[in-house]
Amino acid sequence: MTAEERRAFGARVAQLRKSRGLRQDQLAAAINRTASWVSQVERGVQPVVRLDVLQLLANGLGVSVQTLRPDAPVPAAPAAMDQPNDLDLARLSLSGHPALDALLGTQRQTAAPDLAELTTAVERLWSLTHGARFADLSAAIADVLPRLEQAARASGEGKRAEIHLLLSQAYQAVAAAFVRQDEADAAWVAADRAIRAAESSGHPLNVFAGIYRMAHAFVRLERLDQAEHVAGPAISALRAYTSTPNPSAEALSVLGSLHLVLALAAARGGQREQARKAIAGAREVAAQLGEDRNDFNLEFGPTNVEVQAVSTAVDLGDAGEALDLGKRIDAGRLSPERRSRLMIDLGRAHAQRRQLGEALECLLRAEEVAPESVRTHAAARETIHELIAIAGRSAPSELLKLAKRANATG
Repeated sequence: MTAEERRAFGARVAQLRKSRGLRQDQLAAAINRTASWVSQVERGVQPVVRLDVLQLLANGLGVSVQTLRPDAPVPAAPAAMDQPNDLDLARLSLSGHPALDALLGTQRQTAAPDLAELTTAVERLWSLTHGARFADLSAAIADVLPRLEQAARASGEGKRAEIHLLLSQAYQAVAAAFVRQDEADAAWVAADRAIRAAESSGHPLNVFAGIYRMAHAFVRLERLDQAEHVAGPAISALRAYTSTPNPSAEALSVLGSLHLVLALAAARGGQREQARKAIAGAREVAAQLGEDRNDFNLEFGPTNVEVQAVSTAVDLGDAGEALDLGKRIDAGRLSPERRSRLMIDLGRAHAQRRQLGEALECLLRAEEVAPESVRTHAAARETIHELIAIAGRSAPSELLKLAKRANATG
């Protein structure tokens, strides 16, 4: 889609929406997107190129795909739809080579990159990621990544390392967001680019942070052997690096985080002993660190270790342990996304014990903290399905409404 085609398509969507008396937030709720995403479509910022997303939008407007976009192909059978997400624009930003004109020498001379402005832009990517504001994040990624990629190729030696460091941090934010929206294949690509940019920056600990993002992508892809393959050697290397009398806090944060992703992989694979060993390793590092930090946007520290211990216990089916751990956690200083994830995991634990009221309360609190994280988290949707099955015909209206908002009614 060209920019002109996107604007024309967006105007058609807006016209159809208004003709049916729908507000943007009402259309968004009907198709399990956000009002921000709908707004971006109507303004021609967000492209709609995938047929499944086009079908979803047409369904919400009550029209055929061909009415919405006359040149769209007619499917031979109903299209299977992926779970909706707000990162389509970000996915397009990862597609292809980021700066082809630079390879051919046709790139126009531009002013020197403003490092302060680019730093602020990358910080905003992380703020949106931690806030689970994925539609806004997608638009920001589409703006920031091309500028960083161009700057990395056009900058002189003096600024190139700093630009590559910002590029690595941006790709890590992209990887983290894709993992949280169950787009793990895209997260893998973003993590790989983050690692390459970090190595070019001369900041080795950022390479290890990128490896952490890659391991998370492999867990989401259910390639647990690959997650262990990348996390294990990284842990060994960092153990040797931090064996000095006064290791850096940054190195400890990455080491502890890698222990946590190893625990996650082991728990998902039902390896109880390995999962508990990895959690114990993370607790040891957190005690050595002595405080909650956010180095490399990992949010590692004693509190986050216990948050992840809850998740590990739930994955292992130890609901009682998860709930006992949860009672002792004060997650107030963690990001909205991380606090929401804790409430989702506690909801899962209550669901395992068939405690419908308590589970629903946890999920509603998770939604209050970070609405998009509940709507896009596979475990949250699965828990809602389970609660509806437990309740049967007596399912409370709050649960049914939550299921509709989270696209968990099917």
